[in-house]
Amino acid sequence: AGWLTTEELIWDDKGRLRTHAPSTYKVPACSDRPDVFNVALWDGENREETIYRSKAVGEPPLMLGISALMALSDAVASTGDGSIYPDLDAPATAERVLWAVQRQKGAS
Repeated sequence: AGWLTTEELIWDDKGRLRTHAPSTYKVPACSDRPDVFNVALWDGENREETIYRSKAVGEPPLMLGISALMALSDAVASTGDGSIYPDLDAPATAERVLWAVQRQKGAS
């Protein structure tokens, strides 16, 4: 989920990428998770043959990041009257979420 919430690309005035490594941006950590985090795992049988009977391969890790971005967008939308979906670009950094909330409140 970090690629859509914290991994912001920043270039300097000479066109060099300044956020090119984990040392130059905030990598999500265990301490970033909420105190209450309820998860329900699928305990049923797979209905299709998969590699080593896996339940998810390929895109699911990418979809987790997208679901985090959409959850943030929904949260921002809830700060207004709900009639306007917020303009929240990725990565949805804390600053961008704040700016989207301010725009949302100004529009309602």
